Amino acid sequence: MRLATIFLVPFLCFLLNISAFAQLNQESSGSDKIRINQVGFYPTGQKIAIVVTSEATNFSILTVDEKNKVFSGKLSDAKEWPHSKETVKQADFSSVEISGEYVLQVPGIGTSHPFYIDKNVHFEPAKASIKAFYFQRASTSLPEEYAGKWAREAGHPHDLVKVHNSAASANRPVGSTISRPGGWYDAGDYGKYIVNSGITMGTLFSLYEDFPEYLDTLNLNIPESDNNIPDFLDETLYNLRWMMTMQDKDGGVYHKLTSANFHGAVAPKDATFQRWVVQKSTAATLDFAAVTAQATRIFEDYKDELPGLADSLLVMSEKAYRWAKENPNVIYHQEKLKDPEINTGAYGDRNFKDEFQWAATELFITTGKKDYYQEAGLETPLAQDFGIPAWPNVNTLALYSLARHRKRYKDSELVNINAIIEQLTQMADNLGASSKSSAYAIPMGINESDFVWGSNSTAAN
Repeated sequence: MRLATIFLVPFLCFLLNISAFAQLNQESSGSDKIRINQVGFYPTGQKIAIVVTSEATNFSILTVDEKNKVFSGKLSDAKEWPHSKETVKQADFSSVEISGEYVLQVPGIGTSHPFYIDKNVHFEPAKASIKAFYFQRASTSLPEEYAGKWAREAGHPHDLVKVHNSAASANRPVGSTISRPGGWYDAGDYGKYIVNSGITMGTLFSLYEDFPEYLDTLNLNIPESDNNIPDFLDETLYNLRWMMTMQDKDGGVYHKLTSANFHGAVAPKDATFQRWVVQKSTAATLDFAAVTAQATRIFEDYKDELPGLADSLLVMSEKAYRWAKENPNVIYHQEKLKDPEINTGAYGDRNFKDEFQWAATELFITTGKKDYYQEAGLETPLAQDFGIPAWPNVNTLALYSLARHRKRYKDSELVNINAIIEQLTQMADNLGASSKSSAYAIPMGINESDFVWGSNSTAAN
């Protein structure tokens, strides 16, 4: 089970818990000195709330109407959370296993906002987390029947994208026009980034490879819901097909599709700055190779519905990998781009060992070609640098994929699958130990560097 905690649990469950101890805003019911999971808890799962500095020593769990007490417990000893200099205590009520709606009460402080205990407590939020990708679709309108109150007109048809001088080639000279529609907008702007798509698609495809039977049944109410492909895969396909358009004829992949500068807070239809594809990069090309190799395995099962797709993905993946081997150190230096200058998110990775390991491993798993695994250099994983995946550090995704398919390598002379499992187990144990010592009972916060721009993704990963 230790190993399962790090790569078999859906990342969406972590997404739902990153606000577990968030302070409530002033308009919310409940004391802002009681930090509690705002989604809820599983009946047999751990249940911990955080109480900010207080002389109180006890707490109670009440039914939501506050008429019945179902549990009483003692607060833990106080600990300091060094990042905010708060002193807090933990309220552990894991033994409460009866489904229902409750509040947590602390004498002298008050009650928390209501929360649920339920065996399906994450179902709707997890489904909404996946549906969120639909709302990020570029180049299409979002009709009310699918988008509800977030319906909007289409923006960025991307049929008149210009080739930046950094991306020009003999076949595509500076200023020439190409079409690159589709894909998802980035987190907070209208750019479409291959590097960010890499970690995102890799995570989603990993989720699918872990739990295909479940995800095959998930109805997301998207325009493709009536076809014979699972909605989950239909949504990933919307971004994957855009990614496929970003590969140049030589195999290299453009780093991103963007305007020169960020737009303000305007609707997609009103974001009319000229769009550009910019420089090919080693990082983008390897992320592309990894994603398309993984996608090959998944869409191999949909040859009737998507004829030729899996074959095309593999061809593109191997072509991208060859380009990266021939161009192993093409760094995306955004500050060097001129006419026009590009000032949107750079994502300019400078170390490509992890991308090579991820791409080579995914290609090895998909093709069985030994050369790929030998080039990945994973013979001694415990002697290497692996950590929580993020856009600049993706080699742990290679370990996840090998562990996921570990049955086929149990007798392999090439793959030391036991060492792979040991590396992942050690990572999981370290996270568990950090949670036990943490004032907030979470693995995040070992280092100050955990709290960066976009640190919700750090928490989720």
